[in-house]
Amino acid sequence: MDDIVKQALAKWPNVPHCTGWLMLDRRGNWRMRDEAAQAAGAPGEPIRHTALLGFINRNYEADGEGQWFFQNGPQRVYVELGYTPFVVRLGVDDASGKLTLTDQGGEPFDPAAVWLDDEGGILFSNRSTPARVAVLHDHDLDLFSEHADLASDGQSGQFRWRDGVTLKLEPVSKAEVQKRFGFVASPAERVAASS
Repeated sequence: MDDIVKQALAKWPNVPHCTGWLMLDRRGNWRMRDEAAQAAGAPGEPIRHTALLGFINRNYEADGEGQWFFQNGPQRVYVELGYTPFVVRLGVDDASGKLTLTDQGGEPFDPAAVWLDDEGGILFSNRSTPARVAVLHDHDLDLFSEHADLASDGQSGQFRWRDGVTLKLEPVSKAEVQKRFGFVASPAERVAASS
C-alpha cells in the first residue's frame, strides 16, 4: 500500500466504503461504473490513465471476508469482479524461452495449481497464503493448449509449466470457484442483499 494512502487512512479513518463503482473485468481491465452502467448491469468504461492504473494495482487488497477492494486514500472502493480477483497473461520470455505468467498489474504470478472450469476457462492459483486465484486471459488459450495435455475425459490432464515442472490440470465448476477460493465476486450484491 502506498505511503500516501496509509497517511490518509490515519488522518480520516472513518470514511464510508463504496461499492459498485469499480470493476475488474475478465480480461484484466479496470473499469469505472457510473450510476447508468450500474443500473444497466454494464461493465463500465475502461480506465486508460497509466498512473491511475498503477495506483489501483498497488493498493488492491482483500478484506477478511474475501471482498477485494482498492484503497483510494481514506476510502475503500470495493471491486466487482468479472470472474476472479486476478487475471493473468501467459507469455514466453524472449531471452530464456520460458513460459511466464503475469497478473493484470504486470506482477509475476507463480502458479501452484491449474484448473479447467466447466465453461472452458483456465484458472491458476499461486503459492501465497492464502492462495490467490486468477483466470487466464482468453487471448492466451492457444498458447496454454500448446503446453497442456488433456485426458480422455476432456476435463483433466496436465500443464507443462517450465523446467520439467508439470502441474496437474483439474476440473472445477465455475459455480463453485468463489466458495472454493474464498472471494466475493460482487460486494455490491452482498450489500444489497443485507439491506
